[in-house]
Amino acid sequence: MITWELILALAVYNFIMYVTPGPNNSILTASGIKFGFTRSIPNVLGIPTGHGLQLALVCLGLGTLFIQFPILLDILRYFGSAYILYLAYKMFGSLNISNSEERARPLKYYEAILFQFVNPKAWVICSTAVTLYYPINENIIIGTLFMVIMSTIVNIPSISIWAYGGSVIRQYLINEKLKKMIELILAILLIATAASVFFYNS
Repeated sequence: MITWELILALAVYNFIMYVTPGPNNSILTASGIKFGFTRSIPNVLGIPTGHGLQLALVCLGLGTLFIQFPILLDILRYFGSAYILYLAYKMFGSLNISNSEERARPLKYYEAILFQFVNPKAWVICSTAVTLYYPINENIIIGTLFMVIMSTIVNIPSISIWAYGGSVIRQYLINEKLKKMIELILAILLIATAASVFFYNS
């Protein structure tokens, strides 16, 4: 049954999970700094789309696979960390400004969707949300729609903060040397994010 208490509890859980640092927010911050908020919008929209699909699959029973076969999360960790390293390479490439601007591009909508399926943190968030907050004795379709809608409503503004914050920082990067330094730091942060995903333990 869906109650106001459940709605509030799930909203708080979703906000904490989505607004705190993680692979998605690291990539969004880097994208905001490198390309600005507007060009990062496909990434911002792709994340809740992919996550919503994940959540629906977990609600429909896919989550039990991770309980029966925990090695699946390990496989996702390996693919997820490798993909973040690939994104770091694609996003930054050479630290030469002219070359990197030509070669780099923000994450596309479908790429952000696909990334959710190799993001182990996203799967853990889905599994935990369904375990703790799925409405008891509710029709499976209504219950699944409830979980996905709640996720999307909270997800978009929560992760947008990171992309917008990056775009604000971008406005102050007039000095080319400072810009190169920031890009190097972001590249290192993405590599660190890849390492955290690789060693992620739910």
